[in-house]
Amino acid sequence: MDNVRLDKWLWAARFFKTRALAKKAIEGGKVHYDGGRAKTSKNVEIGALIKVPQGWDVWEVEVMALSDQRRGAPEARLLYRETAESEARRTKEAERRRQANEAMQHPFKRPDKRQRREIKRFMRGE
Repeated sequence: MDNVRLDKWLWAARFFKTRALAKKAIEGGKVHYDGGRAKTSKNVEIGALIKVPQGWDVWEVEVMALSDQRRGAPEARLLYRETAESEARRTKEAERRRQANEAMQHPFKRPDKRQRREIKRFMRGE
């Protein structure tokens, strides 16, 4: 197999749920092939670097194998290898988001029955 379109490869590697979503991301300029924007019909080559957005993260992967068939996740994982910088950046960003979410947690809980009665008395002016 030597001719696999970029949208088909991204779908087979399970970065996108459908080929239409892969095509939309490529046409929107979100997917970069070897450092530049690519077209959907671009033929993928082994050794190419692809940047793919996934939710909050951006994966930077090197193409290890070609496939135009969508298989199970363990097989799809063999189609690419994530770069060390990308993995470090993703884990650092995930940790930063986790810490930000912890800081945003409200330390108070809902008032219990006794506290609600006290609030009502205060509001009535007693």
